[in-house]
Amino acid sequence: MALQIYDTLTREKRTFEPVVAGRVGMYVCGMTVQDKPHVGHIRASLSGDLMRRYLLHLGYEVVYVYNFTDVDDKIIERAEREGVDYQAVSQRNIDAYLRYADLHNIARATHYPLATRHIGEILALIQTLVDKGHAYPGGGDVYFDVRSKADYGRLSGRNVDDMRSGARIEVGEAKRDPLDFALWKGAKPGEPAWDSPWGRGRPGWHIECSAMSMKYLGEHFDIHGGGQDLIFPHHENEIAQSEAATGKPFANFWTENGMVNLGGEKMSKSTGRLFFIEDIAAQADAEVVRYYLLATHYRSPIDFSHERLNEAAVAYQRLRGPLERAEAWSVPADAVAGGELGAAVAEGRRLFFEAMDDDFNSARAIGHLFDLSRHVNRALEEGAGAPGRAAARALLDLGAVLGLFWKPPGQESWDAELLAMVEAREAARRARNWKEADALRDRLLERGVLVEDGPAGPRLKRR
Repeated sequence: MALQIYDTLTREKRTFEPVVAGRVGMYVCGMTVQDKPHVGHIRASLSGDLMRRYLLHLGYEVVYVYNFTDVDDKIIERAEREGVDYQAVSQRNIDAYLRYADLHNIARATHYPLATRHIGEILALIQTLVDKGHAYPGGGDVYFDVRSKADYGRLSGRNVDDMRSGARIEVGEAKRDPLDFALWKGAKPGEPAWDSPWGRGRPGWHIECSAMSMKYLGEHFDIHGGGQDLIFPHHENEIAQSEAATGKPFANFWTENGMVNLGGEKMSKSTGRLFFIEDIAAQADAEVVRYYLLATHYRSPIDFSHERLNEAAVAYQRLRGPLERAEAWSVPADAVAGGELGAAVAEGRRLFFEAMDDDFNSARAIGHLFDLSRHVNRALEEGAGAPGRAAARALLDLGAVLGLFWKPPGQESWDAELLAMVEAREAARRARNWKEADALRDRLLERGVLVEDGPAGPRLKRR
């Protein structure tokens, strides 16, 4: 069975065929970094990581781009409240995201573009849209003309006339139509701004992702991800402006992930209903969190609670148990289980990959891991010896396709507070603030943790 991926735009599963043979370009809309990362950010990143890992398993080269919006109204407001530069807020939260992505075994992206470092590309794209009659300047801003794109609304299934009903132009806006959206925002006093042909200002949110994805992946690429809350207006606007500028299809597959709910209600920054990942990491093993989030299909909503997480911890230990019993991490990768056990391994592998070929169905794939785990456990109980350990190794390798089982038994797991101190020390070292770096090293030593600096970065050891 060839890989089938559900595309939000066409509302169907289609066979995956890359734009360039042997190579996959993926773009996932990342954080707007006005605050710390929450579990919704980690779920979106895990969804992209799941796809990337499976595509790598299939033999593709994958160029994976995860952006950060590092300047916007909320970042500026947060910086003003704290009395710091907006970049301090952005960098602090970018560092936190990367720290917790690493903790949950989310592989580093090929590129992490920042909006503020791609102003040239953004301005060039806006100019193209103006030149082609799809955008217009007004009052220091530049707006995309929604009416110039006849198929606007096809991703979200919305009708332009229906959307216009009740929409209005705010005071101070120079829009021709209430649905037109800002590509460039004229500077306000005291805000960060860059020079442009239309005056000093900063980019609108939607244009950033189009410009950055095109820079690293080209004008037409394979997969575009992000949360389902971005389908409208963000992804809708990305499609409109990108295809208006290039005349080409933008992304072949739109693979938005389902939302995280708390007690049946959607997590929301506006309502403050959030689970920050640092709080979760302080209470739950990162492997369990990863397992729990992958045990639901990426397009489905997931209800998150500490009770559910505790239940997941019990289930995950049942899955890991035979691996630990067989010491599967030390078994050679080419070990083979024969006979009935070998047949069970072969069938488990077939069903696992059949599930993953069906729109990256990690939930069903994990179900097959549990079935194989029971076969392995039974074989070990019956004294299967080497064949049982070989079957355990097969289970380990299948789980690794999902990014599971990465910590052998006894491997140290560091809590979030310690990791935050290490990251702060690294930031102080980069800034040549040796006094602060030494103070943080001493605080870590007081907690019984020794930091060893090396070319690959800091390593932690128990004293």
